[in-house]
Amino acid sequence: MKKIASKKFIIAAGVCVVVILGFIYYFFFSSFTSGDKTNYVYIDGDDNIDSVLTKLKPYSTDHGMTGYSTLVRHSAYAEHVKTGRYAVEPGLSTFNLFRHMKNGIQTPFNLTVPSVRTMDRMAQTVTSKLLMDSVDLAKLLTDQTACQKLGFDTATVAALFIPNTYDIYWNVSPEKFLERMKKEHDRFWNEERQQKAKAVGLTPIEVATLASIIDEETANDAEKPMIAGMYLNRLRDHMPLQADPTVKFALKDFALKRIYNTMLTIDSPYNTYRNEGLPPGPIRVASVAGLDAVLNPVKHDYLYMCAKEDFSGTHNFARTYSEHLQNAARYSKALNERGIK
Repeated sequence: MKKIASKKFIIAAGVCVVVILGFIYYFFFSSFTSGDKTNYVYIDGDDNIDSVLTKLKPYSTDHGMTGYSTLVRHSAYAEHVKTGRYAVEPGLSTFNLFRHMKNGIQTPFNLTVPSVRTMDRMAQTVTSKLLMDSVDLAKLLTDQTACQKLGFDTATVAALFIPNTYDIYWNVSPEKFLERMKKEHDRFWNEERQQKAKAVGLTPIEVATLASIIDEETANDAEKPMIAGMYLNRLRDHMPLQADPTVKFALKDFALKRIYNTMLTIDSPYNTYRNEGLPPGPIRVASVAGLDAVLNPVKHDYLYMCAKEDFSGTHNFARTYSEHLQNAARYSKALNERGIK
């Protein structure tokens, strides 16, 4: 009888263990969500444990939410909520989701750094995708000391950015973001590109400055090496670049469709009609196509260019000033015919 009782006890205990393990698995180690796609929960500095649970609830199963709340009650997470972007993936257990959020193990996302004209626009565009405030980033980009730590100044800091898509954390600080951009900048400027810059007689910052002008001249990437060759010829011959986009930058009027002679007298270091050589820094964040165009220019003997009268976005090139005047006259006539002022 004792053996039978002992056997029944063992069986009962075993059943209890199995039930307990089943409950543990069901509430803590089964999938937190029943959905078949990945969703993301964004936790910012204003969130507390109640708002965290509220943000999780739309993606959770009932047992997943119960398990998560239980883990919260038996931990210090409620007092140490960590900001970040967290993935709620199909099949991710409640325990692992809790562990990720408790330890700040985020999921990075693809941030596209754009080719924009101003640092204010850069700050606004980038921070619209991030937790940071655009004002905080803009302050750093206009702070001489902060820029110098990165190897630039407030006139050249646009050269820091290499437009591309990067994996980055949503709650990255402005300082860490700029440090990351510096690493990407240094990675872009590898030995091969540095040697090409030396071959055309420019520093990386000067390459970015010239590339920014070329980007403003045309959106046609195929033509950019041709334009680069023309401007490099002018630099070598000590001719003013006479680039219309630099006048627009000096006037702070990027919407101008025509540049008149009266505008060419503006007293600004960015006015390449009055000043020989490159302006103090980029007039926008140069595109990769623009940068590589300067590093791989088409070799020719053209010294002038003018937008084509067909408004194709490409240019007529000329070797002599008289040829250029003919091209300019045709373009001016086309502008007048369209009523463009």
